[in-house]
Amino acid sequence: MRPADIGRLVEVGDPRVSPDGRTIAFVVTTVDLDANRYHGRIWLAAADGSEPPRPFTAGEHRDGRPRWSPDGRDLAFVSHREGQGSELYVLPVASGGELRRVASWSEEIEDLAWSPDGRRLAFTARRRDDEHEGTRPEGTTTDGNPTDGKTDDRDRPPRRIDRLAYRFDGMGWTCDRPRQLFTVRADGNGKPVAVTTGSFDHAGAAWSPDGDALAFSAGRHDTWDLDRAVDLFTVGPVGGEPRRLTATGPTFRGPSWSPDGSAIAFVWGDPRSLPRSAQVGIVARDGGDHRLLTTALDRNCAPFLVAAREPVWDGADLLFQVENSGNLHLYRVDTSGTGKPELVLGGDRWVTGFDLAGGTLAFCASTPTAPSELFVLAGSAERRLTDIGHDPVEGPAFVDAERFTASAPDGTEVEAWVMRPAGLEAGRRYPTLLNIHGGPFAQYGNHLFDEFQIQSGAGYVVLYCNPRGSSGYGDAWGRAIRGANVAEDPGSGWGGVDYDDVMAVVDEAVRRFDFIDPDRLGVLGGSYGGFMTSWIVGHTDRFKAACSERAVNDLRTMSWTSDIGTYFQKGYIGPSHLEDPEEYARQSPATYVDDMHTPLLILHSENDLRCPIEQAEQLFVALKLLGRTVEFVRFPGEGHELSRSGSPRHRVQRAEIVLDFFARHLMST
Repeated sequence: MRPADIGRLVEVGDPRVSPDGRTIAFVVTTVDLDANRYHGRIWLAAADGSEPPRPFTAGEHRDGRPRWSPDGRDLAFVSHREGQGSELYVLPVASGGELRRVASWSEEIEDLAWSPDGRRLAFTARRRDDEHEGTRPEGTTTDGNPTDGKTDDRDRPPRRIDRLAYRFDGMGWTCDRPRQLFTVRADGNGKPVAVTTGSFDHAGAAWSPDGDALAFSAGRHDTWDLDRAVDLFTVGPVGGEPRRLTATGPTFRGPSWSPDGSAIAFVWGDPRSLPRSAQVGIVARDGGDHRLLTTALDRNCAPFLVAAREPVWDGADLLFQVENSGNLHLYRVDTSGTGKPELVLGGDRWVTGFDLAGGTLAFCASTPTAPSELFVLAGSAERRLTDIGHDPVEGPAFVDAERFTASAPDGTEVEAWVMRPAGLEAGRRYPTLLNIHGGPFAQYGNHLFDEFQIQSGAGYVVLYCNPRGSSGYGDAWGRAIRGANVAEDPGSGWGGVDYDDVMAVVDEAVRRFDFIDPDRLGVLGGSYGGFMTSWIVGHTDRFKAACSERAVNDLRTMSWTSDIGTYFQKGYIGPSHLEDPEEYARQSPATYVDDMHTPLLILHSENDLRCPIEQAEQLFVALKLLGRTVEFVRFPGEGHELSRSGSPRHRVQRAEIVLDFFARHLMST
């Protein structure tokens, strides 16, 4: 695979089964390098495989979020056809029906759901404060210059901010754009009506089976921006005062009504003590004590880096996704609380989406050598319905991964993988790149990852692992890198046992695989992986080159510049940066800049609000002043998710820049 092959990638996802179980709607996402955009197209597939899958929408735009009407005759979906913002459409599934636009919105339409009677649709979306739009009437002048009616920042009034949570990566300013819950007539004869109000972010749109209430999640208490607690609420379909169902403290998200309407399932988390595996639970319709159903599993039940679904009811059971040892599996649990979670879909793969209706379980899954495709589970057998994601003749060849384990200095076994370079020749040694994932409560594993394939295609051995701090191995594993001064479960802090683990993986790989050249090692990672890369080059000269991307380099400044830094770092370290600045300095790679001698490439996006670009600027300036070998590449118009969902051209350019840097420092040695 080459960087330009990013334009060949095809993603199959978001499967939705018709009420009768016969048809599956799903989304096919493609990359258009020429137009520098993504296209989304909704397809339909017969669940029994009797007919080949067929496109349902034209594919000229970015269509997504297909949702079946209760009678299965119509399909609602969100599209992006008229510049900025989004539109909500309904299209009859039978031939001959006309497309009707139900709503047009200036922001992204999310959390789409039909009412049980099929007359209305509920969705969440941000509502802009027009005062801050700054749009000039066409033809008028400001400062003597003609205007064209476009937004100009000089015409905007100042923002008054009184909450810590006032912006978010990938979204920008949120303080004047709270996300609300709306309903709209499905026949298109009406405008959206807000059923929630206030300066709070609302998420989830779940109709009760009787249609009398909508469930959603929000932090609507006074300290929501400090504690980040999120409760479950219900509200009438025409609005009113929401009713809180849960005790404020944890987070309750992804509401999902039981078929009889007596209970609501949810995904639970705890922002007060990070990291903590998300759990699946239920609460009665009228509220009261909630019950967690998945704690015996000791795994994260709300996967990171995929669009994880809310729990899906199957009679009295719930279906949900689970991160497990580099895999993403599907489990079920009995809501009576009498049994333990049971595996439904396992194997060395990632189950990236699923749905159940009419007795049909559909899912999308990916392996290290196969993009996601659509499947159904028929009894105990799986039937593959699509072959869209990869052309084995015209498309790039994918390299498989080999699992191994390494032993850390304290005896802990660390799971890792190696990918051989494309065209491996016996007896030859190759430069090797150690990749470190972000999070840190996330995992690498068994799915197709374009970055690894590109590195292998360029002639590198690819190493990756899940050190302590990762998800997928239980809470004790993930919480091993909590700070030494936290009140509960103190650990080594970042750069402690996690550093030991990744270095042990390198040692074991060099010992085990004779095609690795121990004198030509490189290391790279993004976000927390960027932190660990910066940390590594400040603590060892073993690597000949390194690439630190969207990194955390100074935990102190991250606390007041990152969109989530204040609560996120307190959740790991315990005391705030005001109470224990020495501990924040101890865990900051920038503290060890004098010891950094490895040639370093720093990549960062200028609109990154998760790890703001000042993190990169600090490190670059310090290394330049010290006379070290350092390069700094800034991507305009991109946020924290550049490598995954940034503009296609920037993704290709980023991959080319990384390969060029390592080629200059590793290939020519």
